[in-house]
Amino acid sequence: MAAEIERKFLVKGDSWRKLAQGSRYVQGYISTAKQATVRVRIVGNQGYLTIKGQSVQYTRSEYEYSIPVEDAQEMLDTLCDRPLIEKMRYRIEYGNLLWEIDEFHGVNQGLIVAEVELSDEQQQIELPIWIGEEVSHDAKYFNSNLVKHPFSEW
Repeated sequence: MAAEIERKFLVKGDSWRKLAQGSRYVQGYISTAKQATVRVRIVGNQGYLTIKGQSVQYTRSEYEYSIPVEDAQEMLDTLCDRPLIEKMRYRIEYGNLLWEIDEFHGVNQGLIVAEVELSDEQQQIELPIWIGEEVSHDAKYFNSNLVKHPFSEW
């Protein structure tokens, strides 16, 4: 089984901005059921279809497949709930880990969240100075929930 072990944090300040360049992401959800989410994503000129299981602690099953960008765009246009998630993703290496910082746009403008994938749930991590409050267990920060309850409505 493919598994994702991930922790999420709010980001504070702007010192992280000089450490990386961002890539534009557009993604939507075909399903956001409790037991599984089905996501379509476009990054650059590549499409992806991802299925994620329910989270237990920091871990959930994850299956991701490359698909033609034309198929991804058609799915985003016709199958996905609105609003779509629009964001810039920045990748920063720190403490032998890869941090991904998502700066949201559109109806989630103003929200900036950092994620780090781990090899196991007990892995110790060194937090960069730009990391704020941990929100790993707060479902309102899940991208799939930002479609239903955008940051601009909080």
